Amino acid sequence: MRLLTYMQSVSFGLLFFTTITLGANWSNTELQIQTGGELSVPGGGESTAHILTFQHASAWDYGDNFFFVDHTRWSGGPGDETSEFYGEWYSHFSLGAISGKKLGLGPVKDIGIVAGINLAPEVDSSWWLPGVRLSLDLDGFTFAQVDITAYLHQGGGNTDAEQFTIVDEESSYMIDFSWAYPFKLGDLNWSIEGHLEYINGREQVNNFQKIDLSSWLLFQPQLRLDVGDLLIGKHEQLFFGVEYQYWKHKLGTKNQDDNALQLLLVWRF
Repeated sequence: MRLLTYMQSVSFGLLFFTTITLGANWSNTELQIQTGGELSVPGGGESTAHILTFQHASAWDYGDNFFFVDHTRWSGGPGDETSEFYGEWYSHFSLGAISGKKLGLGPVKDIGIVAGINLAPEVDSSWWLPGVRLSLDLDGFTFAQVDITAYLHQGGGNTDAEQFTIVDEESSYMIDFSWAYPFKLGDLNWSIEGHLEYINGREQVNNFQKIDLSSWLLFQPQLRLDVGDLLIGKHEQLFFGVEYQYWKHKLGTKNQDDNALQLLLVWRF
């Protein structure tokens, strides 16, 4: 059932992705591979993580869309033969573009409405994230933005399930800062990009117990070198670098912190 639900969501996403790409002012689609570094495994322990990410961003006259799907596989240790899918989608509507008026003030160049969904098929759950976006005007940044949204659990697993599943969860909120900052060192083109996410603590009911989740902080910056310039003579198509992941109170588990430095390969098409 989990796989079927996930495949239905992916199928709808790919159909919508095709539609918005055809009508987009610009679009950016990437396949990312991350490997190395030990991360926590569902069920306990740490193992080497291998992450495959399909990511897309595009813009139209009145806003933009962004989504990604992760497949994480662990190898060695307690995570051997363990893998999971996870995905997020965000649609943003610019109130400045819709109204035709400048709505910014100071470093805020625009205010918009954002609607997101987070999908975690392994635990039979999804979360809706309606809120606002503050688009920032920062020197040198390709983009910088702050999303302030609700974090509303939808659906839920079976209390009689043998495998861990989330049955219910209190409503909470999220604050997320994301950015991309390109720069040059000599003739080499680099960028630092990523996001910093805070989700407030809340009560959760799973099929084993009722627990209080701690507020968590997730920081995922990437350092990229445009190796397409060097290897195939094509700008902004092939990148090599590293991603650092730091998670304070991972998934709301108090005093469980996670961090890893992983090699990163990105193909943009």
